[in-house]
Amino acid sequence: MPVESWNEARLIPTSGINGAEEQERRATSALLAVMTAVREYGRALTKPFGAPAGTVETYIEVPFELAERRLFPDGLIRVSRGQTVWTALVEVKTGSNVLVAEQLENYLDIAREQGYDAVITISNEIPAVAGQHPTKVDGRKLRKVGLYHLSWTQVLAEAVMQKEFRGVADPDQAWILGELIRYLEHPRSGAMEFDDMSDSWVGIRDAVKAGTLRASDKGLTEVASRFDALLRFAGLSLGRQLGVEVTPLLSRKELADPALRTQALVAELVEHGSMSGLIKVPEAIAPLAVTADLRAGTVTCYVDIDAPRDGRPTTRVNWLVRQLKEAPATVVLESHAARARGHGAAELLRVVREDPSVLVEDPSKELRSFRVALQRPMGAKRGRGRGSFIDSVLGSIDTFYDEVAAHLKAWSAKPAKMRSDRDVSVEDEVAPALTSTAISSQDEE
Repeated sequence: MPVESWNEARLIPTSGINGAEEQERRATSALLAVMTAVREYGRALTKPFGAPAGTVETYIEVPFELAERRLFPDGLIRVSRGQTVWTALVEVKTGSNVLVAEQLENYLDIAREQGYDAVITISNEIPAVAGQHPTKVDGRKLRKVGLYHLSWTQVLAEAVMQKEFRGVADPDQAWILGELIRYLEHPRSGAMEFDDMSDSWVGIRDAVKAGTLRASDKGLTEVASRFDALLRFAGLSLGRQLGVEVTPLLSRKELADPALRTQALVAELVEHGSMSGLIKVPEAIAPLAVTADLRAGTVTCYVDIDAPRDGRPTTRVNWLVRQLKEAPATVVLESHAARARGHGAAELLRVVREDPSVLVEDPSKELRSFRVALQRPMGAKRGRGRGSFIDSVLGSIDTFYDEVAAHLKAWSAKPAKMRSDRDVSVEDEVAPALTSTAISSQDEE
């Protein structure tokens, strides 16, 4: 029998998982154990929640008494540094299981009684806004204890970035982290990806196409929130490939009050039949804009960039075209001139390559900016797979960044060059009797 057909032994096997309870227990134990074994990874997950940089200890199913009841949080994390001790209870859900408010409130009560610092939840739920918790609890229980959430996608992305990009000092620890990555990427682990636009998706989608959607329609807010969650998932997935933190870009008001963002999406969906958002990629030329147009059935990704500040209009167009040598010919370029209103000239990249002047409507006006866009068909299904809305959005974002945005660089003016003194003296050119001045920078060469 060839060795290639043998199944390699794994540190964290997926075999033997029977039911949600076993799935949650194994995922919890695997994650917490690796946090203890791989110092850098444990630090990366706990630092955002206020834990000190110290020794990480982890436990599973620790028993506590609360109002004559015996409760067992899925895990406990303790980080110690000198006299400082930070402790958090952990609640884990896998698969399609969701967090329960009553259970979290019980754990918040336990944490308060024990003097612990936080309750951390891990599930496949992805909040629409970073820092927001997917489960609403009594705010009074959060006065002394913090409630934080990690999606399994975020846990996996953090593991990949630590191992592949930031690095792990000890080779054995790096292998252990790799085994956790293999486990979480396996379908049976229960660490699922974003895979559903909600039960309301089909009804909202059809109402948009029919032109009958109203702001009061049931499920509209849920679909809007799921779209933002999809953008967060897209950022985590793209960041996992790039080794950087990719996040949705929101205004300060939206970050302070996530309901404002949802209201804006609902209004856009009712008025225009579309949903849009921005994704920030570190060092990218500009935020990536994503628009899903349910009426037209398209997903459009684009970036707006400043044009060079010198040169003729066609020279500025050529500057952009040169950066898009490997981009698809179906990319759409749009130019915007100074003091011009409305849309500018727009054309396919394959046409602009042949004739840059098609983006110059008025040669006397200065080109100030460009929009570079790629449009693809939008899927309609609510889940994952061929023909799904989720996959069409994720695929559009990945393709646009890889083939277009990643190749664009901002224009910068050439630095001024110093003029050199002339090597030839005045005496070599002019008779001594006629020499009246020393060499000047204003002398003609």
